Amino acid sequence: MRRSAWGLVVLSAVLQILIFPLPGLYWLSWVAFAPLLVALIRTRKPETLQLDSNPRLLPATPLQGFLLAYVCGVIWYAGTCYWIYDTMHQYGGLSVFAGLIVLFAFCCYLGLYHGFFGLLLTLAMGRASASLRALIAAPFLWVAVELARTRITGFPWNLLGISQVDNVPLSRVVTIAGVYGLSFEVMLVNTALAAAFLVKRDKRNFLLVAALGAAVVLQAGRWLTLPAAVTDHNALLVQQNIPVLKGGGWTKEYFDGTLRDLSWLSTKPPGVPDGQRFDLVVWPESPAPFYSNDPYFRQVVGSVAQLDKTWLITGSIGIQNDHPASGKEPRAYNSALLVDPAGQIAGRYDKVHLVPFGEYVPFRSVMPFMDMLTQEVGDFERGKSRAPLQAGDTKLGLFICYESIFPDEVRQFAAQGAQVLVNISNDGWYGDSGAYAQHLQQTRMRAIENARWLLSGTNTGVTATVDPLGRVVERAERKIRTVLVAPYTLSTETTFYTRHGDWFAFLCAIISLLAVIRGSLSNRKVG
Repeated sequence: MRRSAWGLVVLSAVLQILIFPLPGLYWLSWVAFAPLLVALIRTRKPETLQLDSNPRLLPATPLQGFLLAYVCGVIWYAGTCYWIYDTMHQYGGLSVFAGLIVLFAFCCYLGLYHGFFGLLLTLAMGRASASLRALIAAPFLWVAVELARTRITGFPWNLLGISQVDNVPLSRVVTIAGVYGLSFEVMLVNTALAAAFLVKRDKRNFLLVAALGAAVVLQAGRWLTLPAAVTDHNALLVQQNIPVLKGGGWTKEYFDGTLRDLSWLSTKPPGVPDGQRFDLVVWPESPAPFYSNDPYFRQVVGSVAQLDKTWLITGSIGIQNDHPASGKEPRAYNSALLVDPAGQIAGRYDKVHLVPFGEYVPFRSVMPFMDMLTQEVGDFERGKSRAPLQAGDTKLGLFICYESIFPDEVRQFAAQGAQVLVNISNDGWYGDSGAYAQHLQQTRMRAIENARWLLSGTNTGVTATVDPLGRVVERAERKIRTVLVAPYTLSTETTFYTRHGDWFAFLCAIISLLAVIRGSLSNRKVG
């Protein structure tokens, strides 16, 4: 194996890290994967393959392809999801060593998807002489792997297309194909650029100009100034900035004082003219022990809704009591309550997609020791419905925290008639790492896919309102207790993606399967 192949792998991993926040060098996305693709096609030394008609193109074997791409993936996850360590160490109670081990295991596990991409691409290449032609399969394979990350592992963090969320004209493709359509476009340019370094000199300049020219044209849309979206509603987003405290920290005095502060902010928001009405007040998901069956908590939020004469959403721990005769313990949910202007509970959304080791312990029935990994792990039940909540004549698509990174799941709210999307989150778990900014990017993409206004109510920030083009219209300063007046409007039209979901990603998966089969058969014929 060429030493240069490993250098290209590391270069590609670093470039992939830089395209996401906090570095946020989004324009590098058009070249970030090209070094990895070149490494996969120019891996072996000429003397190791005698049948190749073009000694410059000696692609990796399937095993080599897997290892090269796998190392790239491990480095990429370590560079973008490093915040996993802080979360597990600071809030999960793990030691420094144990936290690092968890981060390493996390990167090794999810890096497998990069590895599978390298494996599948080398299989699709088949014969070495056909490797350059087979490179066209790379965009399809990448989208197929992203779909697998979403549907199988359940952690589609930082899909490639997310890097272009601020590229308003280009991002319109997601209204048809979802974020996977953007990932495909970015990978297609990378493929053309990689091919330029693999062809003979007389064709190289043409391919380089074409690839870089396409990147410039596609990226140029980011600098276009489009008119502001028209709004006719206002929400009041309350950024609570509640610290993560252990059980003993929540004294009655602290609890009551916190609710008094939040009530005052909600009914007499600073900087807001007296008498201004709001269509909605939003309290985010938070680490506070706000239980849905606590009479005092219900009284406070009910009073706020009555005083403001509006609907109120608040994060809470939902408690479901079965019939006493059942003998079952009460069940807990990560929930959001909807309170009507009369102060009564009008609806509740229970989080469907829970965070493993944060909100539930996976494999507990077969491996009881798993719940010893962290001290602050929750024990929540899964919700069962993604139906919008009815607030008078308005349907609210309400989802909690990292549910916002799942395109098809958020789509279901809009498909069922949600007129505005609301994401409540406690991003305090991320600290000052790049995760809070990465999370906001992904949340904004859901607004574009479904052509909906989106209200992002967070505990520590970023609290913001996002228009249907994914633009942040208003945002609050992070890590302070404050309010944000968030303009928005309602919409009932649905996009092609809202109606049909991940059709494009599944199409890419089918094409990928055919490419791998074709490459494997051609390799067998040579053998």
